[in-house]
Amino acid sequence: MSESQSPQPKPVLATNNTAQVLKVEATGEANNYTFAVTVRSPDTGCDRYADWWEVITPSGELLYRRVLLHSHVNEQPFRRTGGKVKIQPQQEVIVRVHMHPDGYSSMAQQGTVKDGFKAIALPEDFATQLASVEPLPKNCAF
Repeated sequence: MSESQSPQPKPVLATNNTAQVLKVEATGEANNYTFAVTVRSPDTGCDRYADWWEVITPSGELLYRRVLLHSHVNEQPFRRTGGKVKIQPQQEVIVRVHMHPDGYSSMAQQGTVKDGFKAIALPEDFATQLASVEPLPKNCAF
């Protein structure tokens, strides 16, 4: 997939068994954005929880990863911020969430800082190789 191509959006079908990025907000300036990401995930504790969200290019390059240090069983949905995301205001990116031990959710958000983000469904095998790229969670606090 070339840099100018985006994954083809599919209908977004939310389920209670799938983690998903519900909302993405960005503040800051070019090459120095902070992202505030709202996630809903079916956390049950350290055995199953959202362990990170990440910002990637439409071609699958990791730009930023926010590692989550604990489960959010009693806080759903939850919002966490992270950055410094080095992108331009018009650069298209995808924000998605990863669940331990399930892997990446196909429910994501795609867009730009300038124009905002919208829900998309990614192919299940999209950029799964990023699951082994640092930074990665070292453990789960609770």
